[in-house]
Amino acid sequence: MKYTKCNFAMSVVGIILYVTDLVADILLSVRYFHNGQYVFGVLTLSFVLCGTLIVQCFSYSWLKDDLKKTGQENEHYFLLLHCFQGGVFTRYWFALRKGYHVVFKHSKRTRNSMEGQTDPHKEVIDIVTDLSMLRLFETYLEGCPQLILQLYAFLERGQANLSQYVVIMVSCCAISWSTVDYQIALRKSLPDKNLLRGLCPKLTYLFYKLFTLLSWTLSIVLLLLVDVKAALFLLLFLWIIGFIWAFIKQTQFCNSFSMEFLYRVVVGVTLVFTFFNIKGQDTKCPMSCYYTVRVLGTLGILTVFWAYPLSIFNSEYFIPISAIVVLALLLGIVFLTVYYGVFHPNRTVKAQNDETDGQPAQRDCRMRYFLKD
Repeated sequence: MKYTKCNFAMSVVGIILYVTDLVADILLSVRYFHNGQYVFGVLTLSFVLCGTLIVQCFSYSWLKDDLKKTGQENEHYFLLLHCFQGGVFTRYWFALRKGYHVVFKHSKRTRNSMEGQTDPHKEVIDIVTDLSMLRLFETYLEGCPQLILQLYAFLERGQANLSQYVVIMVSCCAISWSTVDYQIALRKSLPDKNLLRGLCPKLTYLFYKLFTLLSWTLSIVLLLLVDVKAALFLLLFLWIIGFIWAFIKQTQFCNSFSMEFLYRVVVGVTLVFTFFNIKGQDTKCPMSCYYTVRVLGTLGILTVFWAYPLSIFNSEYFIPISAIVVLALLLGIVFLTVYYGVFHPNRTVKAQNDETDGQPAQRDCRMRYFLKD
């Protein structure tokens, strides 16, 4: 288990995308307020703040647990740091600093640490793994809602400014990057799991997630154009189902009840947009049910939209968007089938050891209890 130059480069790209996404969202919200579009400005800023606050909560909770294990007493300092939204930046700083020394500096200090039973590669991988989980939270708490909001604002008015284009592009890039980065971190952090080797499996997994998410995102935007209340009711209903499912499966990701409750809330939000294995058990049936409902929901939204008077919508956009929704959904299902049928790293492993059939393990790694595929 080694932290490579490729992993270091991914960390660098990750912090660049994180900062770019944050700055673009803030600048767009300022533009909305300047133009008198207060509702869009408040919503844009709210998604940023909500996602960031929840991510900081998890970051501090994990850091506090780590400090207790090592017997350190810097808890109040790190609490203040997270209150000023500096938790993720601090983690990136440690990841880049330690990663640089591990990858590019083969000094005596590294050799001595190896002799002292401390693996510097594992230490960096653990830091990067925590970051990948936090970025995944941020993706589905802020990135996906932000993408839906900006697409809705664009299609409702039939035009967009440069800031909106930038936010939409950066959100797509951030979602794509965090998805692949998380899957790589998942494989690297758990020694009993096979690595996701080669470019084809990574691209197949990316396209599966990206196309299914694109289809569903555009479907929600279309429903918003028809009836905002109906769309919000649908999203709320799906969140409640995901939240209840997390309670039924009795997730055990956090040490405290309050953080576990918050985790299940976040799991519910995540399941609104895409499927994840929330307990490390056999997911063949739940995944089949999930995407069956997704297909029916998408077709239902398109049917409602076709039946609705087209005067509410610019017809020159509707036909290509409808075609994209259907095509993206079909491609997403195809890539899903190919990934799990051909490229899934554990597809030849016995069922009791497969990633979708996780065994009870000691709480030595957070990723064992986190979302899986």
